[in-house]
Amino acid sequence: MTARKILAFLSIPALMFSTMALGQVHDASVANHELHYYDVADFNMQAGDITYADHIAPILQDSCIQCHRPGGGGPMSFMSYEEVRPWAPVIMYRTAIRDRMGAMPPWYVEKDIGIAEGFESDYSLSDQELAMIQAWAQNGAPRGNPDNEPPPMVFSDSDEWTLGEPELVLVGPDVSRPAIGPDWWGDIGLVPTGLTEDRYVRSIEVREVNDIPADQGTNTVGGRYIFHHMTYSSGVLSEDGTYVDPETRVSWPIHEVGRNADRFPDSAGRLLQANSALHLGAAHLHSNGRETTGHLEFGIQFFPRGYAPKYTRRGPRTGNGIDLDVVPNRANQALHNYVVLQNHTKIMAFEPHLHAPGVRMCLEAIFGHNQFTLNCVGYDHNWVKQYIYKEDKAPLLPKGTILRTTAYMDTTPANPNLADARNWAGGGRRSVSNMFIDLGYSVTMTEEQFQEEMAARRATMKDRNDYDVGCPLCWAPVPEYEDVAGEDD
Repeated sequence: MTARKILAFLSIPALMFSTMALGQVHDASVANHELHYYDVADFNMQAGDITYADHIAPILQDSCIQCHRPGGGGPMSFMSYEEVRPWAPVIMYRTAIRDRMGAMPPWYVEKDIGIAEGFESDYSLSDQELAMIQAWAQNGAPRGNPDNEPPPMVFSDSDEWTLGEPELVLVGPDVSRPAIGPDWWGDIGLVPTGLTEDRYVRSIEVREVNDIPADQGTNTVGGRYIFHHMTYSSGVLSEDGTYVDPETRVSWPIHEVGRNADRFPDSAGRLLQANSALHLGAAHLHSNGRETTGHLEFGIQFFPRGYAPKYTRRGPRTGNGIDLDVVPNRANQALHNYVVLQNHTKIMAFEPHLHAPGVRMCLEAIFGHNQFTLNCVGYDHNWVKQYIYKEDKAPLLPKGTILRTTAYMDTTPANPNLADARNWAGGGRRSVSNMFIDLGYSVTMTEEQFQEEMAARRATMKDRNDYDVGCPLCWAPVPEYEDVAGEDD
């Protein structure tokens, strides 16, 4: 589809307005979402001075070209001005969506609620960057001086690992799907690690390698792949190598289309044992319009030998994947889940997981009379994302906190991900059914660890007016404890 045809199809309302600052309506209706427009003058810049060479090309290189390049996941290339120029109005529109389905780049944290800038590998656009894109597009998308353009980014012919070259690459079995056929779920077996010693994993990145030509165009991200997702674990192999000892099983973050890689915090590396294997226990495969054969590769980086994690006990998972009642043709449907924390807890990552009707998810902490919105993020089932907190921004919640997770659904025709807005749906594994789960992870802490973490957090604050929404007890008096023989902490 050409840029002209797409513009006609979208009938972009953004082009009807002069650049202005509009307040964001946090409405979980797809149709009612207001775009994020900013006036570049508010950033002491003149609209006529904004050019591709000096302002837009650096933004694209930082946040877009990893996908929008030949062989990347994006449907068009943004490697040069000639390629970018026809798409300027679309770039303006899609970036202004910012935190709802359809936004580019796909990073959906709502920046005016909760912990806005506390995430690792945050490639989202700032207010100023949005203002520059909007001024540039509305001013005719001028190139400026080509000599000022940053050097072109160079990508190798082979797929590159986003987290750098792994120390260990594990390769799953080849599987095939016909051009057209029903989805398939199942167990595709074990992948021995070959490790002769226990190692703690610093990061793991999963990618699909298949026989789709790199230069073959596709209209969707899913059109480049056959794996929709893979739920997997690891553990020590049995003596005959045919199964994983269930007593040694370690869970790993799920792989999904469009999901970012996992980098574990320094305090909570994950164990991969000697004589272990990955168990690829729950694959979801789909047809993509082309007979395709592919496999998954797991790129692993380790902490140094001798490393031991500070935290080893996992916290609770929130959500509800079973008792769901999502009615047809209704926006702003809210589903709630409540979990009472039985231990002091540090939330390491937030990962909303919904299905096609999903639009938004919020994570809130209720402690005493106080209610803290930790984060709200938009959701797009085409780009499932996890949001990993920086160690010094991760929520520190005392035991007794009620953790409330709220999911918002839109089953109206305005939601382009729906197969049919007329259908009721309960819980289920298929995308036409529903799920409501936070796939992020947390760790539990002892009282000593909890006080230590809060003391470190307080040391970064200027005074008591410097408030950390993720640490509700940071300024509370430090309790004094008496040692009582025979009693635990």
